[in-house]
Amino acid sequence: MNTAVLILLAALSLTVFLTGLASGARRLLGISIGKGRAVLTAGVGLTAGTLISRPLRDVQPLALITLEIGVSLLVAMAFLAVTEVVIPSGTLPGLVRLPQAVRRRFARTRRYARLSRIFVRHGLGRFFSGKSRRGPGAPAERALLAPSLRQALEEAGVTFVKLGQVMSTRYDLMPPEFIEELSKLQDQATPEPWPAVQTVLAEELGAPPEKVFAEFDHKPLAAGSIAQVHRARLHTGEQVAVKVQRPGARSIVVDDLDILYRFAAKVELHSDWGRSVGATALAQGFAVSLQEELDFRIEARNTLSVAAAIEESSGGDSVIRVPAVHERLCSRRILVTEWMEGVPLNNVSSALDERRLDRGALARAMLECLLGQIMTSGVFHADPHPGNLLLLEDGRLGMLDFGSVGRIDRSLRSTLRSMLLALHRGDPPGLCDSLLELVAQPEHIDERQLERALGQFLARHFAPGIKPDREMFADLFAIVSRYGISVPPEIAAVFRALATMEGSLDRLVPGFDIVTEARSFAVTQHLHKLRPEVLGRTLTEELISIVPMLRRLPRRIERIGGAVESGQLAVGVRLFRDAEDRRFVRSLVHEVLLAFLGGVIGLVGVQLLRTSGGPQISDGLGLFELFGYNLLVISCVLVMRVLFLMVGGQRR
Repeated sequence: MNTAVLILLAALSLTVFLTGLASGARRLLGISIGKGRAVLTAGVGLTAGTLISRPLRDVQPLALITLEIGVSLLVAMAFLAVTEVVIPSGTLPGLVRLPQAVRRRFARTRRYARLSRIFVRHGLGRFFSGKSRRGPGAPAERALLAPSLRQALEEAGVTFVKLGQVMSTRYDLMPPEFIEELSKLQDQATPEPWPAVQTVLAEELGAPPEKVFAEFDHKPLAAGSIAQVHRARLHTGEQVAVKVQRPGARSIVVDDLDILYRFAAKVELHSDWGRSVGATALAQGFAVSLQEELDFRIEARNTLSVAAAIEESSGGDSVIRVPAVHERLCSRRILVTEWMEGVPLNNVSSALDERRLDRGALARAMLECLLGQIMTSGVFHADPHPGNLLLLEDGRLGMLDFGSVGRIDRSLRSTLRSMLLALHRGDPPGLCDSLLELVAQPEHIDERQLERALGQFLARHFAPGIKPDREMFADLFAIVSRYGISVPPEIAAVFRALATMEGSLDRLVPGFDIVTEARSFAVTQHLHKLRPEVLGRTLTEELISIVPMLRRLPRRIERIGGAVESGQLAVGVRLFRDAEDRRFVRSLVHEVLLAFLGGVIGLVGVQLLRTSGGPQISDGLGLFELFGYNLLVISCVLVMRVLFLMVGGQRR
């Protein structure tokens, strides 16, 4: 009985010691670790401490307990610091998920190898290595490289086709040769067989599709790389369009996005272009938007938001229609909307002639609808290409596919209006001010040089007799890039939508002058805001917002006047007002003090070891030596913490 109790007490003491050892090492280094790493750290510390202090045990075991504990703690800290720098916490999956992680890594590696072969086969190796030609021969080289890039993206699949489509509208990032070639990318794919579609419908609806729909056309009307659209009829008799996500679309996109991050990191590392545009940040923004497209519930909410925006901007009298959403039938992989009968804008020419519709009026209405969404409500369709626009049977236009929607706040909308007015007036200073308010500008910028460049831009594209075209966007973004100004994603989405809309309007009215119409729209909106009733409402809203401040103003003026009269007026300046500044200074002082204390304690320990005489604990160990060894261990612990904060903390 006594033996069992002793064994139990020994096991309990060992557990407490190991727990304290791992906890102490973790707290001294200031990191969080998992249970597995904690057990391993404690075991290594205990083993190493025991082995190191074993030769001294014969001297005086009880006196060396503190030294053994200190050495164990020091070794545990060293082991934990090295493993944390080499393999940070959270990078290794759990044991339960390890087989699945290995399988996914293997599949991702195969996909990565296949994509690498695709890009190398199309001659894009020099593009990713940053060894492209510069100087007079650069445009010719880009003209040869652009078709290869398009073909490689088409062969790479859904994620990279979507990426190419997005990049085809980024005049601020891509040269004109690439813009023109990437605009040819088409998101078409072979339809999924009906059994696979039926399985998705049953899983998402919770019932077989024949019970939910009175009729369902098994043959899709359109098939993209992410989803395909079927026509159906509800039991109420309503005709609906059912958008069904492909069964394997999400897994393909997730793996491809991981690979895209690697590509972006390589391009940013090895090419000047990648570093200048921030390829990794662009890949992250693209990943967020693509992940949203995979959740059709977001598209349903986007549809309702744009419909409300059109209603608000047009006052309920718009020639643009948005399909109604059947929210109760929508899910993550299914979107059910009203069926709108019409002709896509791709094939609208003959229908317009037959119905004798005014092409110019429809084009202006479409542009005003988009500008109204952007300038009035701030929620707008970000991808209005011809395939997403229909000429309806009643002569109106229908807008489809709201997977990509842009949003801008009130201040950006006001600045956009000012920018359009400056373009209308040909005002370089006004355009410069609007541009600097619109984008994130660097700390140091030569505003006079920027204003002069914008003046040349206006003279080149807005002189009498010159019609602005797509090159205007390219030139404007070239100026932005030249002066190191970064365009926020919201503003890039606005210009992307306008550039895409220009291509759609060209189907209605070849050569449609979108810039002139946009300038006219901005002037009309500005004049509308100057109408007495609108101006009165705006002034009332502003007055209501400043009334609380006006009520407090007399008391504050009286307080300041009293302080001046009594000679007690003082100005206080608080250093390190920002919490980040205080945290930085505090951590810096903390590290300096720790390093100083570690050094002083180490010097004291060395001096004690060199001091002869003093009380003797045993034949081979003096009291001064014992204190010296312990102080050296404490010094090493403090110095190791400082070194880890300098090296390991920066890594994390």
